[in-house]
Amino acid sequence: MSDMIKLVSPVDGSVYLERPALTEAAVAAVVSNARTAQQSWSKVPLDERIAYCLKALDALKEMNDEIVPELAWQMGRPIRFGGEYGGVDERTRYMAGIAEEALADVVRSDRPGFNRYLKRVPLGVVMVIAPWNYPFMTAINTIMPALMAGDVVILKHAAQTLLVGERLALAFEKAGLPKDVFQNIVLTHQGTEKLLGSGAIDHVNFTGSVAGGRAIEKALAGTFASLGLELGGKDPAYVREDADLEYSIDNLVDGAFFNAGQCCCGIERIYVHESKFDAFVDGFVDLTKQYKLGSPLDEATTLGPMANARFASWVREQTQEALRKGAKALIDTSKFEADKEGTPYLAPQVLTNVDHQMSVMREESFGPVVGIMKVKDDAEALQLMNDSPYGLTASIWTEDQAAAASIGDEIETGMVFMNRCDYVDPGLVWTGVKDTGKGAAMSEIGFHNLTRPKAYHFKVEH
Repeated sequence: MSDMIKLVSPVDGSVYLERPALTEAAVAAVVSNARTAQQSWSKVPLDERIAYCLKALDALKEMNDEIVPELAWQMGRPIRFGGEYGGVDERTRYMAGIAEEALADVVRSDRPGFNRYLKRVPLGVVMVIAPWNYPFMTAINTIMPALMAGDVVILKHAAQTLLVGERLALAFEKAGLPKDVFQNIVLTHQGTEKLLGSGAIDHVNFTGSVAGGRAIEKALAGTFASLGLELGGKDPAYVREDADLEYSIDNLVDGAFFNAGQCCCGIERIYVHESKFDAFVDGFVDLTKQYKLGSPLDEATTLGPMANARFASWVREQTQEALRKGAKALIDTSKFEADKEGTPYLAPQVLTNVDHQMSVMREESFGPVVGIMKVKDDAEALQLMNDSPYGLTASIWTEDQAAAASIGDEIETGMVFMNRCDYVDPGLVWTGVKDTGKGAAMSEIGFHNLTRPKAYHFKVEH
């Protein structure tokens, strides 16, 4: 008898849906079918592979009115924000536009009498283990370029967003994608580990926790499968003395609290030059107080519940620890009636008098809390930004591009922003350092990580 995977909705704590996990025999069939499908899929011309992906994109757009409330029920994002189709569209179309150049042969013509070139060939069977926080966009980051490159894809989505995998499967079915080129599966953790350890998967992309990444690496040990990991983050922002204060506040409040703070590159800690500190904090607090916490199904709601009561409990613990150590909470959470202990509904919180002895400034929160520290100069801000086990993005708020570039060169991170944050640019590589993981998505580098180089060395004159 199969294990049942239950999706508990953060909206009201009910079981929104449940699905049976695949049996071991069913998993074996999925992998075998994928391997067979890949042999013919890789021979389909690139422009046709791209066309299938764009048709699936159109199919997702047609479903968007149904997808938006489904996301609210599954992971709590307010319906007023309309889902993720815009990001999915931007990333898919960009990758489609650069695919021909990114996957083109590289010819070496510097030796007369020889025909020498490099090809990018598919890896084979790619498994995507996707997270719940941006369940479409994070999955699409790998799925679309992998299919364009000639790989086949097996998707195992987070239990919190089971319907997302089903929607993607339906979109590819509507697009007429050949059978078994894309397969959505439901697995337990144990079943996932067994599949990874079987050696049947050629590449794995995982987005999730550091502990989850370590478990994936352990499961893959000895299989020699390639691996992309996007794990934890504690993304900092630095507001310099010359920053546009109003603009910085507007964008950083959104960067900290959009999606209830459950963003891979959301702002979790802010360092502000001492000359701007008081005005920045006052403006930040005033704007934060305007959020409306409530049911994500209500059009008026601007801050929905976190995806799970357990996640909210962790943020509450971090906040309380900081307060015990001397931090000051600037938001009166009693003004947010929906905020209730033991539930996923959590008011936004802004903390000052914080330092790096507090978990809230060092360990990932992934929720609606942010600490703000005063700094005296660029050097102090840089030291604090780098004082973290993570390194995904960092943002610098300034009118001095040369200063931003200079500081950016010293930040230990995968991406540096100036005057923006919390955004994935498909034209630039999406990658991290330290405990944030390894590998890369987006841009031509994303295609290169989903293919392998193959060399051809022909002596044509002898």
